[in-house]
Amino acid sequence: MKVLLLQDVPALGIRGEIRDVADGYARNYLIPRGLARQASTGIERAARVRADSAAARSARAIQEARETAARLNGFSLTIRARAGEKGRLFGSVTSQDIANGLAAVAGVTVDRRRVLLDDTIKTLGTYRVGVRLHSQVQAVVEVRVEGEDGRGVTG
Repeated sequence: MKVLLLQDVPALGIRGEIRDVADGYARNYLIPRGLARQASTGIERAARVRADSAAARSARAIQEARETAARLNGFSLTIRARAGEKGRLFGSVTSQDIANGLAAVAGVTVDRRRVLLDDTIKTLGTYRVGVRLHSQVQAVVEVRVEGEDGRGVTG
């Protein structure tokens, strides 16, 4: 029997998929518990259309992320911060600072959680920071942290 899954079912499939299961499994377990319903030809056609449109949306999102990554790869972002004599910052540069800098300078809005920074930056210098634009696409940005007076580490 073909059924449309109404909820995710472990070891069977995710919501919205059509699966071919044993008649007894469908009648005695899936349908009574509200996990699935019998799939008619109309339901199968609608599920196919939904799956196709979801695949097209996903392909568009990946393409947009790749275009943005092409713009960001090799991009150099300069952040100015107050620093002491030995190049140690008063405070730190966080992923939020990098996200704000990318929005202001590159015009790319990135959520701070997508900036791949292991720990905050606490010294002057140049760092390579990853930015996850999509689950399958990542860009690398060069972040230069300079003192407020424009001097670098050796400054």
